[in-house]
Amino acid sequence: MKYVEEYRDPVLAKQLLAEIREAVTRPWSLMEVCGGQTHTIVRQGIDDLLPAGLRMVHGPGCPVCVTPLELLDKACAIAAQPNVIFTSYGDMLRVPGSQTDLLSLKARGADVRIVYSPMDAVRIAVDAPDREVVFFAVGFETTAPANAMAVISAKDLGLQNFSVLVSHVLVPPAMTAILDDPECGIDAFLAAGHVCAVMGWREYEPIAEKYHTPIVVTGFEPLDLLEGILMAVRQLETGTAKVENQYIRAVHRLGNTHAQEAIKRVFSIIDRTWRGVGSIPDSGLTLAPEYAQFDAASRFKVDGIETAEHAACIAGAILRGTMLPTDCVAYGSGCTPRVPLGAPMVSSEGTCAAFFNAGRRRDAVTVGG
Repeated sequence: MKYVEEYRDPVLAKQLLAEIREAVTRPWSLMEVCGGQTHTIVRQGIDDLLPAGLRMVHGPGCPVCVTPLELLDKACAIAAQPNVIFTSYGDMLRVPGSQTDLLSLKARGADVRIVYSPMDAVRIAVDAPDREVVFFAVGFETTAPANAMAVISAKDLGLQNFSVLVSHVLVPPAMTAILDDPECGIDAFLAAGHVCAVMGWREYEPIAEKYHTPIVVTGFEPLDLLEGILMAVRQLETGTAKVENQYIRAVHRLGNTHAQEAIKRVFSIIDRTWRGVGSIPDSGLTLAPEYAQFDAASRFKVDGIETAEHAACIAGAILRGTMLPTDCVAYGSGCTPRVPLGAPMVSSEGTCAAFFNAGRRRDAVTVGG
């Protein structure tokens, strides 16, 4: 495939791996903050090809996985109500809540629909004025502009039957929380290219400076990741700590300012609980007062829901990068993509799903070298 295969060239991959091996003189731990990058690393075996001591840590880079359990339970409570059409991207439907999931509710008769754009949900609301249409607005900064435009469109159209359940999370505060953890062993980050395509990388510069931690904005193909790893290692080996951009074909420092303006117009920054991680200050978005009428949680009064994580699931440790999926006693047996216990086994960006789909098993040892 033109414009894809050139980023999967095995000859260039071997050259980059040789350069990485030549550059590394001591152990380092690098964290990728993107589930898409995690899937490429695991599927292509990049973590196994790296020199001994150079470790890839899989961070909380899946917005589906870090969506708090409370919001999943609220989504299910709203979807179960009569006269509601609940819309969502497909990867949210099988994420387990405390008692059920959206797909199971759909099987029992709830009107739960997969959409491919939040504007699809707006169109459904236009076509069904006698129904309440709710869109599950989940994601990092990447999906926030489109969700903002859906809310703006709903207001411009005067829709009274459209609302959004917002679960947006922001990457830089999560990186700061990781670095503030006394047990943090992360030496450098690979930042998510799609997030930076929207936001640029200015927000990362104070983090690199304060914590003296290299941050490399990286793409998603094997050569992107190998080059990003090489750039991070070279910084570490020379004592440098700055933001570098590997993903030059898609990202520049200022990002997409029009998209940023849409986000600022519709959303306000709040503290947000990340599933398995806990509350992170200023790490989430909620609707700004001007658009509060479109807040589904307030419209349907689903506060006060009690939540309970599955006792056998170690999703929190997976998302924090302190354990691997193969460390979980339920992995591959009690927890599979068909019957998941936690979000990381469901999402197309989840670490557990990445390991399972790549054939990683509990008796397999996954180390660099």
